[in-house]
Amino acid sequence: MKNISLIAAIGKNNELGKNNKLIWNLPGDMKFFRETTTNHTVIMGYNTYLSIGRALPKRRNVVLTSKDIDNENIYVYHKIDDLIKNEVKDEEVFIIGGSSLYNYFYDLADKMYLTLIDDEDSMADTYFPNIDYNMWNQTLLLENEDNGIKYKHVLFERKNNE
Repeated sequence: MKNISLIAAIGKNNELGKNNKLIWNLPGDMKFFRETTTNHTVIMGYNTYLSIGRALPKRRNVVLTSKDIDNENIYVYHKIDDLIKNEVKDEEVFIIGGSSLYNYFYDLADKMYLTLIDDEDSMADTYFPNIDYNMWNQTLLLENEDNGIKYKHVLFERKNNE
């Protein structure tokens, strides 16, 4: 068990964002994200860090980037192998974006906490990887609605290949 979890909010076509911003404003999803990732390590790419604009409180913030970041609350890695060796241990870590990190870690992840949004946006420029639903057990955690948009939080746990 690697204890790697992906967490994302995606539209009907796996949309994640556009112009380095989230597409939907869903306060209930932000609360779910905060409650799920608090007291854990969150791993993100540089653009995701820029879109957040700060270190997330009560979490170990790790950024994979070729750039330098001058923030004492951010742990920076320039090589993915170093990041995995030093940050992926016995406790659950969360990949929080962007698209390239989701793609890299998809095959390594044990779990995915996905907010499945009952909406689509044809202007999206960033997408979550295609999901092979046969490889995952799914548990519905919560159904919600914000700003007239319905969504559900689903825990995907990788099936054992026995």
